[in-house]
Amino acid sequence: MRKYYTRPCNFFYGNYAKKLIKSKKAFILAGNQNIAFDHIEVFERKKKKTIKSNTFSIGEIKNLDKEIKSIVQLDLKKITGKRKKICGLNFNVPMIMGVLNITPDSFSDGGLFFNHLKAYNQACLMINSGANIIDIGGESTRPGSTTIEQQKEWNRIKKTIIKIKKNFKKIPLSLDTRKSYVMEKGVNLGINVINDVSGLNFDKKSFSTINNKKIPFILHHMQGTPNTMQKNPKYNDALLDIYDFFEKKIDFCMKNKFKRELIILDPGIGFGKNLKHNLRILSKISIFHSLGCPILIGTSKKRFIEHIVTKFDTPERTGGTLASVISGLLQGVQLFRVHNVKEINQGILVFNKILNTN
Repeated sequence: MRKYYTRPCNFFYGNYAKKLIKSKKAFILAGNQNIAFDHIEVFERKKKKTIKSNTFSIGEIKNLDKEIKSIVQLDLKKITGKRKKICGLNFNVPMIMGVLNITPDSFSDGGLFFNHLKAYNQACLMINSGANIIDIGGESTRPGSTTIEQQKEWNRIKKTIIKIKKNFKKIPLSLDTRKSYVMEKGVNLGINVINDVSGLNFDKKSFSTINNKKIPFILHHMQGTPNTMQKNPKYNDALLDIYDFFEKKIDFCMKNKFKRELIILDPGIGFGKNLKHNLRILSKISIFHSLGCPILIGTSKKRFIEHIVTKFDTPERTGGTLASVISGLLQGVQLFRVHNVKEINQGILVFNKILNTN
């Protein structure tokens, strides 16, 4: 476990960011010329407890204690390094992952697309609305849900996968599953990315299945199981505990000859987290850039929005979802997993236009 953690902060955007990077007054974020930063926040931890954090300008880094400086400099290489494309996904622009739940019981859209024809039509709608990748799943992992049999899960999704792959050859498909059997079946039909919400902890064969094919995957964090995850989740520090989880998993993957460049990080908002945990993660999510991987967040329609807005809650939670997406975009998050693709895409397009206008 680390003693020090580095988070880029104090960001700049658009042409001004490019100007600062060129004049060496700020660092580039994840190889993206449109986002720069000129400060870092350094967290110090001892025996799993966060002792303190201090903020330093990039000019002050050279004066840091030798031990801290060496860690910060290694982290900065990962923070500033360009993210390689995954299945054609370009991480220098914000992208949208459309959620396609072919289940009767998912928390938001359970039952709406349970018929494979309805599921395909929804995929078409999301792609035409600007989705860069579709995440398809046949098992609900909402709070309180239970595991279903692997063949049943596969039977729910296979026809839709076949049809999408046939008619949208350039659109990557992500498979939301915890089971190696379903993963292997999906990969054989052309699935491009694996999205395992258990962080490869549910099925011991999952990593070997992914590693054998060198299939990119989303490293997702979840405390507990869907059935138990919201029953009083606890952390020493949600932000740094999840960082440690990611770092340990990435190290394991690399030791087994799986490239860091094929991993996308998802801290798992709402998966074994209460409101305080979710806000801690979202407010400082840029810390995960120091792991050298693209970052994904899935805040769409999540319960934490209701906990914030209380009486102003709505069924779609579009406003709350968009606010969380914009907050992530400001910290350099590259991929957003959402249900309402058109509305979120509209918000990102308008926000980016304003942000990048002199």
